[in-house]
Amino acid sequence: MRYDPTTFRARLGRGDILAGTFIKTPGGHAVEIMGDLGLDFVVIDEEHAPFDRQAIDQALVAARAGQIAALVRVASAAPSNLLSVLDSGATGVLVPHVASVEKARDVVTSCRYVNGKRGFSNSPRAGRYGGLSLGEHVKLGDAITTIVAQIEDPEAIEHAEAIGRLDGIDALFIGRGDLAVAMGENSPDAPSVRKAAEQVCAAGKAAGKPVMVFVGNAADAQAMRSIGATAFIYSSDQGLMRQAAARAKSEITALT
Repeated sequence: MRYDPTTFRARLGRGDILAGTFIKTPGGHAVEIMGDLGLDFVVIDEEHAPFDRQAIDQALVAARAGQIAALVRVASAAPSNLLSVLDSGATGVLVPHVASVEKARDVVTSCRYVNGKRGFSNSPRAGRYGGLSLGEHVKLGDAITTIVAQIEDPEAIEHAEAIGRLDGIDALFIGRGDLAVAMGENSPDAPSVRKAAEQVCAAGKAAGKPVMVFVGNAADAQAMRSIGATAFIYSSDQGLMRQAAARAKSEITALT
């Protein structure tokens, strides 16, 4: 079933099981494919992939064409960068290294109009190039903009519930890779990282907010679902292509 991308925030908030993937390759084709397949969302990865503002803009055009919700994992939580991706039409933002309530509050302030300080212009894509009035644009922007706080620092775990309780934070994301590195572990499956993931899920439940997580396969997804996660970023466009190419190579090599 294909859903209206503007309903993503509501679906996430009520705990629907959602499937998405990271987009690592600048351009629009992968985004369109994910939309055509009926995935619930994509996350354009400005933090760890070569996306500049123009490439993000192109990917968001493709998301509109593919009718898929598109978050941007921002490289910087500077107000100007958050405003840039939201003006370009992002459904929301995934913000790395939210380790305190103060940082979370700053992010919310930058992304919301009412009770916030998001800079107003209805001339970009988000305002339909002037097609929405001031009031319409403010109302729609605040209604659909999804803010996900990435909990990936050991010191953030003790603040995760308070971050989740902050009005305007829509979900918590468990950054198991960064947690593993910070904890001196060699795998995101290490017991200490698993414990941290359980703590974040418990914090999300206590705060009444959903938890999102990156997973590499179905077994990993089931393990994270068992502790309370409801939104899953399954691999990436590059990872999925690598998996499919490896499978194709194996199948062809096995021919007799």
